[in-house]
Amino acid sequence: MSSRLISVILSLSLATPQALIAADIVTTQMTQTEQGGSEIEKNTLSETDRIRAGIWGLSEVEWRRYIHLMQGIRGSISPATISPVEVLGIHARDETERDHYAETWAKAMREDVRRILVFQRAYNAAGKRLYPNDSVIDISRLPVKPEKIDKLQSTDRLLFFAHPECPACDLMMGKLLKRLDDISGIDIYLMDVEPGNDADVRAWASTQKINPEWVKSRQITLNYDGGTLDKLSKAQGTVPYVLRRRGESLSQLRASDL
Repeated sequence: MSSRLISVILSLSLATPQALIAADIVTTQMTQTEQGGSEIEKNTLSETDRIRAGIWGLSEVEWRRYIHLMQGIRGSISPATISPVEVLGIHARDETERDHYAETWAKAMREDVRRILVFQRAYNAAGKRLYPNDSVIDISRLPVKPEKIDKLQSTDRLLFFAHPECPACDLMMGKLLKRLDDISGIDIYLMDVEPGNDADVRAWASTQKINPEWVKSRQITLNYDGGTLDKLSKAQGTVPYVLRRRGESLSQLRASDL
């Protein structure tokens, strides 16, 4: 046997174990991958799960993925009533899959709303047909709202303190004028108007639509404050401010009292 032939045989004998080992590793890895990837698919669905999957319009593969997801964090933090479509949509693996489940859920919800409305109309019609003389609500059993007690009497007179440039005062003045026929009258005291400045007083009265006849008949009087508010409220009053005079007593009124 030549030396060259002997060298070739030795080379082959040394290389063969390494090649066999490498091939065995690759074969093992492929087998493990195939087994792992098909683990979920090997699980056989029960008859109940197949029916439920069909109801939701999901394939067996989708239903198995839903069950797998519910065994993780989704099943721990979500209510038991969460739908399979929502679970799959929340855990979508790409935008296309997410849009698919979102559309599926939107269609399901829209159809459910339609069914509810149809049944509600049928229920209303059935109620009228079966009980035509019965009211849906027994009004006699509803709580009665306490009757508001009017804090004004015909003999009362109101003292109203206001600024000429005061939107809140204007609103209060409007409320007071609506009650003018219910009371003895209103005494208006304007703040920050110099005594004798009748032009400003008349201009303000005109903007408030105060009828001059009311002033002539003393149903309304226009006055300068001159410290009256501070005296009557012990320096605690802020405009707009309303006092009710009943006999010799004075009491403050709020807008809700009018």
